[in-house]
Amino acid sequence: MSAEMLLSEGVAARFMRYVQVDTTSAEDSAEVPSTPGQWELARMLADELKQLGLIDVQVDEHCFVIGRLPSNMDRPTPAVGFVAHMDTVPGIPGRGVVPRVHHNYQGGDISVGHGVVLSPKTSVNLARAVGCDIITSDGSTLLGADDKAGVAEIMQALVELIRDPDIRRPDVWVAFTPDEETGRGVERFPYDKFGAKLAYTLDGGVLAELSEETFNALNGVVTIEGVSAHTGTARGKMVNALHLAAQLISWIPASSRPETTLGREGFIHPNEIQGNVEKVSIKILIRDFDSQMLETRKAAFMKMLELLEASHPGSKVRFTPRGGYRNMKERLDTDPRATGLAIKAIQLAGLTPVVEPIRGGTDGARMTYEGVLTPNLFTGAGDVHSRGEWACVQWMDDAVKVVVNLVRLWAEQEHA
Repeated sequence: MSAEMLLSEGVAARFMRYVQVDTTSAEDSAEVPSTPGQWELARMLADELKQLGLIDVQVDEHCFVIGRLPSNMDRPTPAVGFVAHMDTVPGIPGRGVVPRVHHNYQGGDISVGHGVVLSPKTSVNLARAVGCDIITSDGSTLLGADDKAGVAEIMQALVELIRDPDIRRPDVWVAFTPDEETGRGVERFPYDKFGAKLAYTLDGGVLAELSEETFNALNGVVTIEGVSAHTGTARGKMVNALHLAAQLISWIPASSRPETTLGREGFIHPNEIQGNVEKVSIKILIRDFDSQMLETRKAAFMKMLELLEASHPGSKVRFTPRGGYRNMKERLDTDPRATGLAIKAIQLAGLTPVVEPIRGGTDGARMTYEGVLTPNLFTGAGDVHSRGEWACVQWMDDAVKVVVNLVRLWAEQEHA
């Protein structure tokens, strides 16, 4: 697209253009990016950044898109960055997205298509969106608002800044990242090429949401080895790994499961299981906002594994850690401006900030512990990771205003 067309495009049209690129990531790939569609969107975004006049634009060998809108000030100020991920969640179709706009939502159910119905009875935040123009898919796929809404909002904010040169700005860095949904992309983030030490991910949900806390997270795989035997002569010989897996899962307290917890409550979650009589592997997620409670949950789970093995002679049960992330609040508190200016930016947009912990993680959590303080901002999306995913156009416009406000506010700051 030409620079003229990019400058005239609105956030909704930009967003609906991006969601039509299939960027579904793949959990079973060790490559970054895990799928070729992410390259397609990355190259498109890099080309658009260049058309808009950004400098230092590049797509690196792992599909990270980096660019800089230069400062227009005559004094040094801290650079600020904005980050969103390009991939969409595996497991739900992301190819052939057909975006639909439901104008001036007045409450009640929305028939998305293919039997998918959005209802304020089951989608709490939809009830807040009365009067909004709601974008959905046609129900055969997800929408991709997580996180192409964030991508579109960052691009739109750049357009607003370029359109109005009277807006004072520091260096504004942007990054579009691959494989956030698999958790592997940010491991290869090119920190040496990203010139901001403070940034914001746009990867949140509903209007005015700001997140400065994430779970502390531990991922791992439980491997249960049983003993196979012919079923006709199995008595006293067979140790069925499938039965052991079922027993282990049943021991996880009902009060410590994702489906029964909310707010700041943590959990232990068996996320995926594969196997047979002889061997079973279970992917396990352990989460808590408090680091000590995470260790307590881990210790309790390890005792379950010890008891399981001891109760079934001949079996072998082991746990292999597979990464995780830490609650970013401790590091964010080292520079109160990170969240303080975000709160002010939301207020300047005429909104009341909703400061909520993320019951999950973002690229920003890992980036914060790598030295780039990165709180998370709302995008205006709802019911993500589903065929009923939606985004409110007016909330997306508000997210753009917040980004522009943050640029203004950081232009007033001195280096710490």
